[in-house]
Amino acid sequence: MVRFSRPASFLSVLWLLVASSPLHARQSIVLRPDRVFDGLGLHDGWSVWVRDGRIAAVGPASRMDAPATARVVALSGLTLLPGLIEGHSHLLLHPYNETSWTDQVLFESLAERVARATVHARATLLAGITTSRDLGTEGAGYADVGLKRAIDLGVIPGPRLIVTTRAIVATGSYNPKGAPEFTLPKGAEPADGHDDLIRVTRDQIGRGADWIKIYADYRWGPNGTARPTFTEEELALVVTVAGSAGRSVVAHAATAEGMRRAVRAGVRTIEHGDGGDAEVFALMAERGVVLCPTLAAGEAILQYDGWRKGIDPQPARIRQKRTTFQLALEHGVPICFGGDVGVYPHGDNVRELELMVEYGMSPIEAVRAATSGNARYFAIDDEVGMVREGLLADLGDAR
Repeated sequence: MVRFSRPASFLSVLWLLVASSPLHARQSIVLRPDRVFDGLGLHDGWSVWVRDGRIAAVGPASRMDAPATARVVALSGLTLLPGLIEGHSHLLLHPYNETSWTDQVLFESLAERVARATVHARATLLAGITTSRDLGTEGAGYADVGLKRAIDLGVIPGPRLIVTTRAIVATGSYNPKGAPEFTLPKGAEPADGHDDLIRVTRDQIGRGADWIKIYADYRWGPNGTARPTFTEEELALVVTVAGSAGRSVVAHAATAEGMRRAVRAGVRTIEHGDGGDAEVFALMAERGVVLCPTLAAGEAILQYDGWRKGIDPQPARIRQKRTTFQLALEHGVPICFGGDVGVYPHGDNVRELELMVEYGMSPIEAVRAATSGNARYFAIDDEVGMVREGLLADLGDAR
């Protein structure tokens, strides 16, 4: 058993990861907390038997049929729960108050960015995140594929990764931008029209993408306002091509129209959703499309610009975000735990959980989203996300 901890105000988290080490994975261990949160609800007096890195049994301690040779670990005063699943990370970015996004993309070498990412991966794991969906390398090519392999091989510590490689943007929409006569490296891969979108989607899948990420809108409208980038037909084409290879599509979308097009096209999750309205949230709920609100990134950027939370009045952007998040909840939209971490420090992932509760979710709803919810949304619930017999023993404890 590998035991690790990180101070966190959300649940005073003290995590342990049972399946991270081959040596420890071969052990037979009985964990005896005061209670177990199994991904859905709380159960007093339950224990969990872990064998060969998987959950062999879970239930009332009095009925636990573990062998006498199993090592017993008492977790008095603690609640055992599944490892958290981060839904929106960028391991190849670091906080923008250290270095701006543009300078990271243009001036940091690939070697430096990968070196930083190995540190970020470790910090993420130590924060109790045992799986992370990493949504774009932001100019670092296919480095996320290599990071995923290095973690899987045990070369570096980190969470299991779901990767999207370069992401797809419409020509002319994405950054960095300079003088119009210059062609600068971009933070994602441009593609347009029928043949180009098919080729780029297939190429990213062939190079290791587990999901395809596409930007349904971006800040390229008049005066830098957000406007849709792809037509609904283009988005649907990407969904069809990705789906034929068993991949889901995630869409960056902050405008109601960009969200609407992406939902109708068949994407699985919408990232950000700042401008969502009642109509689009009703459509998302009807079709089971998941919202990943990235609350923590929005607050972090405003704080970098000088906003003092708790002292200064709430900026209009925060008031709008609260309103749209509550509107999504009212319409029954499935909510993903994913903070856009990388905008703020890796290892501070639970900041998003705190804000999900502050903005209107109950604590148990938020933790469900970060465990069984994300496992189901990402189609990995046959391996992680719950404390259930047969699943991987990615477990944590909380006071």
